[in-house]
Amino acid sequence: MATYVESFPAAGECVRCGACCAAWRVDFHWSECASGAGGVPDGLTESVCGATVRMRGTDHASPRCAALQGTIGQSVRCAIYEFRPAPCVELQAGSDACLRARRRHGLPAGTD
Repeated sequence: MATYVESFPAAGECVRCGACCAAWRVDFHWSECASGAGGVPDGLTESVCGATVRMRGTDHASPRCAALQGTIGQSVRCAIYEFRPAPCVELQAGSDACLRARRRHGLPAGTD
């Protein structure tokens, strides 16, 4: 029997959803920034402490990543998808974190 993560309609649902991009702080090592030989544009980050940086917009009471474009639950895209930081790459569609983000935005668990 497939788990929910395995059966989640990731490709279609993620391009409508975007809830994960507006639910969490996104912290990562500065080396993932363009100035550190990574691909995340430096202008989309802010320093946290030491070697840790955060995606702009994700440290607000109502977080929303500065790289997120579109309307959550309708049509979204990540402006830096191919260069997104490790926390974004690691978050799986249909995972517990994904489902918590969807609930936070009043979205159903997935498509029918």
